[in-house]
Amino acid sequence: MVVLVGLNTNRPAGQRSDLSRIKAWWRTLGGDRFAVLPPPTRGRYTQSDGHEDAAEMFATRGIATDTSFAYWHWQSHDAFARSGELTGVLYLHWGGDHATVAAGLGEGPPGYRIVDNGPRGAFQLDRVTVVDADGLPDPEDTAGVRQFLARVGEPRSRSTRATEYDPLTAAEERWLHDRLAAPVDLDAAVRFATPLEHRRALTPDETARLLSAWRETYAGRLAAWPGWRSVLPALLRQEHPEAWEVAAELGADAAYALAAHPSPHSLELLRAWALTGDDGAVRGWFRAHHALREPDPVRAAATLSEELTEHTAPETSQTGLLQALREAVTDAPDVRRPADTFFPLLLATIRFATDDRLPRPLRVAAAKAATDTADRVREAAGRLTDAAAAAEALAAVERYETARDDLLAGTGPDLTGYEGGLGDIYHRYRALTPSDVQWLRDRLADPSTGVQGIAFCLELLYAHGEATEAELLALLPRWKKELTKQYRTTYTEWRHPLVTLTCLAQDLGHPAAEAMLAWWAKPKPLWKEPIRLLTHLGAPTEEKAAELWEFIVSGGHDTGHLMTWVLLRARLDGTHPLHIAERLIDEPGIRPYVLHRVLIGVADPAQPLWHYAIDPRSHSWWHRAQEVADDERLSAEARAIGMNAAREHYVTRYPDQVRPALTEGEVKTAHAWLEARAGRTAAD
Repeated sequence: MVVLVGLNTNRPAGQRSDLSRIKAWWRTLGGDRFAVLPPPTRGRYTQSDGHEDAAEMFATRGIATDTSFAYWHWQSHDAFARSGELTGVLYLHWGGDHATVAAGLGEGPPGYRIVDNGPRGAFQLDRVTVVDADGLPDPEDTAGVRQFLARVGEPRSRSTRATEYDPLTAAEERWLHDRLAAPVDLDAAVRFATPLEHRRALTPDETARLLSAWRETYAGRLAAWPGWRSVLPALLRQEHPEAWEVAAELGADAAYALAAHPSPHSLELLRAWALTGDDGAVRGWFRAHHALREPDPVRAAATLSEELTEHTAPETSQTGLLQALREAVTDAPDVRRPADTFFPLLLATIRFATDDRLPRPLRVAAAKAATDTADRVREAAGRLTDAAAAAEALAAVERYETARDDLLAGTGPDLTGYEGGLGDIYHRYRALTPSDVQWLRDRLADPSTGVQGIAFCLELLYAHGEATEAELLALLPRWKKELTKQYRTTYTEWRHPLVTLTCLAQDLGHPAAEAMLAWWAKPKPLWKEPIRLLTHLGAPTEEKAAELWEFIVSGGHDTGHLMTWVLLRARLDGTHPLHIAERLIDEPGIRPYVLHRVLIGVADPAQPLWHYAIDPRSHSWWHRAQEVADDERLSAEARAIGMNAAREHYVTRYPDQVRPALTEGEVKTAHAWLEARAGRTAAD
């Protein structure tokens, strides 16, 4: 018996590709209050790009700005192979009213289906396939196989320490084993081995054959085959004699698998990797040490923290150790779990910051991790029905707040991590303390600080007027070899570090400015051309302002040009950049969506926000939008722009997506602020 789910659209030779079919259907869409953007080019890489393209298309075609729209971007486009075959789900993003978009997209083109993930998700478009009575696809149906593997590969639950999967049916397991019975094709085998080993179901024979092919094909580069993440756990589980040799060759990437199979041998390997500062190895080392040698998690963490300090492991290793410690205590069976899922984790972090059993480096890591969480713990404690537990939680917060300033003095964020994490905490640096200034200067003087760290620290010092010749001199030996490399800053609040350094050199009248400007003037490398004019902010002149303005009104792609011109003009005129920006409202040649983000971005000229779009997840953008909306020195039109941005911000629409996380009180205050201004329009 075959259950017909839809059409099997595997394409015989000569038929149109998936891409051409989908494009043909896409061209039929659109209508009243709904529009679709043309298929993407590489210039539309993210959702922000999609919304910017929509604003530009609406302006060009005279479409009402409140029209709902759908699009896909270049990252989504990776769902298509070069042949045009759909090799994965195509995510369709949107803006405006969800119901209007859902109605406009409909069920999808013939042979395909659309899945609606609701008002907070993207739509998914995929091919329709057929399955048998057991829900299994024909092995030759590539789309059906892909969809089946995606289904059995979806976890039932995730925690910090484990991921659980639903059990396979006997038919599903047999189908997967059958795919591994043929001669080993490593590229294909990884797809079938992974769901089996997620259920600890790879057989010794399958594991041995995969190991042999893996070691032969990837000799000297075992980590290059992604299937090792299934085979190594199977080797360890089956106590295969080659498991430790393979693990040693894989290195610290294998830490998670070794931690899940603690033994004296795994402990030895994990320790060696952890002392190099590898974050995953530090966490794995703690788990193995805790399981084998020290059942008390706090004593285990204290021992490892002291050893990391003794061996001068990187500071970030203490953060990894703290994460492992928090996982251990919040997974304990006697932890009280109120409605607030994150309360045990947050409270544990606050407690560890003042736990005298822990060495200071680990308490400092806890104090940093607890920043912005004290009020959340207070709120959660207020919901506890156990009065004693609530009082203890509040006392822990008080102890933390008493010790916090001492623990955090002279510290700062991890400059090597995900740059979005640095953007999330940018609002903390709106005003710099003396210890902040010293920390930023020390990082710039440290030769080990990378390009991202230099960009972040130098931008903060320069914008606040704290950058000096000492920072310039510290970076001069590095600018030609390191700072002339491409570094994308489109989605950050800071500029390319060489832009900022060139501005500083010009402001100081330093001889190095001439050499830097000469480098910027050269035609290559090509990556620098879109941001070259941003260096005009240093030592501003009327000539620089005119050159920038000429580019802006030419319609060229804005990567900070209007922001630079507004700040430059404000310096020349001795006025607040907000007043410069508001004069440009309705100015011919100025794109409104660019001006709107600039108007809000310059609300505090001591810390302008360089992100190329208004970030609806950001504390910084929320506060600036409020300030613009409430600034009585500004015109009604300018204040309306601030109100619009505030209404679109996630602080009230999707507060759980704002980072760092908001308290309920902050969300209520934001709602009250908006409600108090509900009737405000540009005419007010």
